[in-house]
Amino acid sequence: EEAERRQAAHDIRTTEDALIELLRNSRDAHAHSIFIATSKSERVRKLLVIDDGDGIPDFMKELVFEPRVTSKLDTMHFDKWGVHGRGMALYAVRTNAQACGVVQSQPGAGTALFADFNTDTVSEKTDQSTFPAFSLNENNRISVRGPKNIIRTSCEFAFEHRNSVSVYLGSPVEIAATLYAYGKATLSLLDRTFMHDGNEIVITKKLALAADEESFCEIAQSMGIELSTRSAYRIMGGQISPIDSLLDQIQDSLLQQKAKPPARSSKKRHEAAPKGKRKPVSFTADDLSDFTTRVKEDYQELAKAYYLAKDVDVHAQVRGDALIVRIPLASDDSL
Repeated sequence: EEAERRQAAHDIRTTEDALIELLRNSRDAHAHSIFIATSKSERVRKLLVIDDGDGIPDFMKELVFEPRVTSKLDTMHFDKWGVHGRGMALYAVRTNAQACGVVQSQPGAGTALFADFNTDTVSEKTDQSTFPAFSLNENNRISVRGPKNIIRTSCEFAFEHRNSVSVYLGSPVEIAATLYAYGKATLSLLDRTFMHDGNEIVITKKLALAADEESFCEIAQSMGIELSTRSAYRIMGGQISPIDSLLDQIQDSLLQQKAKPPARSSKKRHEAAPKGKRKPVSFTADDLSDFTTRVKEDYQELAKAYYLAKDVDVHAQVRGDALIVRIPLASDDSL
C-alpha cells in the first residue's frame, strides 16, 4: 500500500502529466464534453476541468482524493497512457498540487475540479503556446509534431477519444464564452427562463441561465471561473466568441496541410544565390519556436507594467529579409 502511494506520487512529474490524469478521470465518469480552462500567473499553473460526467456525491467530494477511493462503479482501464481507475489518480494529483479540490459537482450533473501547481516543483514545457502539427504520413496515419505541452497533451487525448468525447481548451474567459454558447445551444428558451437555481441541469450548461453580467460572474465563480463583469458583458454581447473543439482545430490543421502546395526540391532551394544578391536567411521551426518562447517570457514584465494580458500567443515569421514578430495587445481582464 505504501509502495502504491509512492508510485502514485511519482506518476506526476509535470503539469501535462496531471492534466492527462484529470482528463482520464472525466472520461471514466462517462463525460461527453470536457472543458479545460488554464492560465499561469507568476509560477503557478492553474488547471480547471469542467465535464458533464456522472458527478460526485457530496459525501465523496473530499474522499475521492484519498488513495484507492473512487466514485465510479466500473474501474481499471488500460489505455495508451497506462493503467487507470485504481482510485490513485486524484490522490496523485493532490499530492503534487499546491491546491486541489472539487469546486462543484452533483450526481448526474457533471463536475468542476481545479488543481494549481507550482512550476518550480512540478515542471512543464517552456513553450505552452505552440499548437501541434498534425499530418498524414505515407501509411495514411496521423503523425504529430511539436512540444509536448498542455495543448498537445489535450489534443492527443481528444484525438484518441474522438468518437466519444469533445474536448475544449482555452483561457478562463474563452472557456466561459464557450460554456455560455454551449448552454444556449443545448437548452430551450423555456428551460433558460424557468430554471433559476440551475440545480436541475448539467454544470456545463449553467452559464446560459445568466440574466445579466453580475449573475454571469456569480455562476462562473461557482464553477471555479474567475472573470470580471467587463468580460461577462463582452461574452454576453458576442464580443468574445466561443472556441472550437480541439478535434475541429485538428481537422482544420489537416485540411490546411493538405491544401499547401508541394514543397520545392531541396536541390533547387539550396542553389547558390545569383551574384550581387544575398541568399535569404531561413530558420527552422524549432528556431522560431525557441525565439517566440523567449520573446513571450521577456514580454511578461512589459505586460505587467501596462496592465496587459500576459497569456498571449507570440508569432514570428520571416518575410523576405525581415523577421516579423507579432504580439497581440489585450487588456488584462482579471484586473
